[in-house]
Amino acid sequence: MNIRIKKSQPKRIMIVNRGEIASRVAKACRELGHTAVGLWTDNEPSAAHLEFCDEWVHLEGSSNAETYLNIEKIVSLAKEHNIDGIHPGYGFLSENGKFADALHDAGITFIGPHKEAIRVMGDKATSKALARDAGVPVVPGTAEAVPSVEEALKVANDIGYPVLLKAVAGGGGRGMRACANDEEVKKQFEAVGRESKAAFGNGDLLVEKLIVNPHHIEVQIMADKNGNVFHFFERECSIQRRHQKIIEEAPSPFIGSDEELRQRVCETAVQLAKAVNYDSAGTVEFIMGEDKNFYFLEMNTRIQVEHPITEEITGVDLIICMIQSAFGEDLQIPNQEWIKKTGHAIECRICAEDPITMLPAPGVVTGFETNFPQGVRFDHCLYRGLNVTPDFDPMVGKLVAKGLVRDVAIRKMRSALDGLYIEGLKNNIPLHKVVMDDPVFSEGQYTTDYIKEVSPQERIETDMDFDSIYRKLAAAEARNMGM
Repeated sequence: MNIRIKKSQPKRIMIVNRGEIASRVAKACRELGHTAVGLWTDNEPSAAHLEFCDEWVHLEGSSNAETYLNIEKIVSLAKEHNIDGIHPGYGFLSENGKFADALHDAGITFIGPHKEAIRVMGDKATSKALARDAGVPVVPGTAEAVPSVEEALKVANDIGYPVLLKAVAGGGGRGMRACANDEEVKKQFEAVGRESKAAFGNGDLLVEKLIVNPHHIEVQIMADKNGNVFHFFERECSIQRRHQKIIEEAPSPFIGSDEELRQRVCETAVQLAKAVNYDSAGTVEFIMGEDKNFYFLEMNTRIQVEHPITEEITGVDLIICMIQSAFGEDLQIPNQEWIKKTGHAIECRICAEDPITMLPAPGVVTGFETNFPQGVRFDHCLYRGLNVTPDFDPMVGKLVAKGLVRDVAIRKMRSALDGLYIEGLKNNIPLHKVVMDDPVFSEGQYTTDYIKEVSPQERIETDMDFDSIYRKLAAAEARNMGM
């Protein structure tokens, strides 16, 4: 099911990002008839996303602070090149209210939600209070930051252990610590506050009830500037390391065939988005206990890394919708019932990291080959010679497999992982293979504790299959010689 693409007045859209998301946005811009303007920096002069852009602009600098996080420099470049709109992708300035303000003042469209939505939903305490006022269930705990360890202890004893100390302005798994008793709260309170201050510039903490055997369920929403808000069903993102997702599925295997629960979760996400007058792509994240009660966690006011699996089961291009919404255009979605889900999709994040320790492993790609079955999509930034540095997130691609049912999607993903060959760069493909073969994963009842409890990394084969490696190297060398 595809949305009819209605041609609008051509715009010049600058993509303030890099890697696979920059390529993804550039393709959507060109499909709509807009000019995609890509950025290159001093440490990525030949970035892969540039080949999908119509124009290239030099963003001078070799660090994130000098380039992708430099609001003044980006706005100045946008003015110089007559840019109509900026798409921030995810990460960097995608959820930065000051950036949205600066663009507004410069008369440039921010391809994302309005600045007040970014501000309100970007603060965990404020967003939790809004959710509570909107009738959205929230995890028991504080609505505002606790001022002292004494107050944290009082709250913890009121709601009962275990509890979670959580940074007000946190994200990406940082600034979070579970505590099982008073002593652990006393021990961790100042440490988590320091970590949060260093990472986010804000050391304020919340105290929340820790949900046992939790599932991370999130709902994709899309809204326009006319008050229309739609959901595109849910995703399960419970396989995580260090509170960061590595495998996602749509729809959630834990919710399964419980359509009444699915409808309640998705309608709750729409309810929250309407409460903040949302007007772009966004994701409402919930934590769901083993009893299937669910609670609001946070809202990401941007497109998510895992948006492709939602696109695969709904047939809707979310980036295109996002661009249309930003310029006040009709999304051409008549009603919620028009959006249907078909089949099952799984995404594996391909990262430059050690598959056993799951720590970043920078390096240079010396070879890259793919051989995928039908029903596989690979959004990536890989090419031979790519130097993956510690400057950026270690994710280099997103492998997506779709099947009519979940078992088929798993089978296709396992085959696709066998068909993805990256030479010279340590990566987590071996970890994904073990997970796809694991019966706990196959049953679909895994929780966010999967990596810790199941430990798939301990079953990774460390002995090299030299025959297989030599065959792949020989094939690659033959292709290089034109044979």
